[in-house]
Amino acid sequence: MNVNIHHSWKTALQTEFDKPYFKDLSQFVTEDYKQNQCFPPENLIFNAFDTCHLEALKVVIIGQDPYHNYNQANGLCFSVTDGVKHPPSLINIFKEIETDLGKPYPSSGNLERWAKQGVFLLNATLTVRAHEAGSHQKQGWETFTDAVIKTISDQKENVVFLLWGGFAKKKAKLIDAKKHHVLTSGHPSPLSANRGYWFGNKHFSQTNNLLTSDGLDLIDW
Repeated sequence: MNVNIHHSWKTALQTEFDKPYFKDLSQFVTEDYKQNQCFPPENLIFNAFDTCHLEALKVVIIGQDPYHNYNQANGLCFSVTDGVKHPPSLINIFKEIETDLGKPYPSSGNLERWAKQGVFLLNATLTVRAHEAGSHQKQGWETFTDAVIKTISDQKENVVFLLWGGFAKKKAKLIDAKKHHVLTSGHPSPLSANRGYWFGNKHFSQTNNLLTSDGLDLIDW
């Protein structure tokens, strides 16, 4: 696996790249991409890092796994390639933005526009085998992405962390809540959202209010 990553992250994470677990992970990913169809495309594995540089980062959203069907995953959590049908969780994210901020539902599900404004869209596992959810879990990605979250917590201030669902909420232990803002809610998946754990969380307006109070530019969601 070619770790072609923006220099702001490369500097901050070099100690992780040098660790034995990451070398084993890299070998596993390289082999599985050779032998099987995997997502996202290899050049987009670190897309979240390349699109949102460490110094520009203002908001973190944590997902679990990349989408595992063709032409969906683009290396940004919850995001899909332009022109691709929006998955259910993404539909519910956009619906919440509609009611929270009064913005029209967008045609594109590509969240690169958020990433370029400082929203870091991190999946805990950065790769997956086609049609096999969770197939690259427990290979080292979680160790790496936990270190990424802790690096952000240690090196930055006043970051807004959006932790949606039980999996993401467990990452709160990696974040210094005295330096940062942590907002939690249910997951936007239909199972959680339809039970009343997602809609009405107003995380998008809350995030912008926090950024404004810290003297930072708000996000155009």
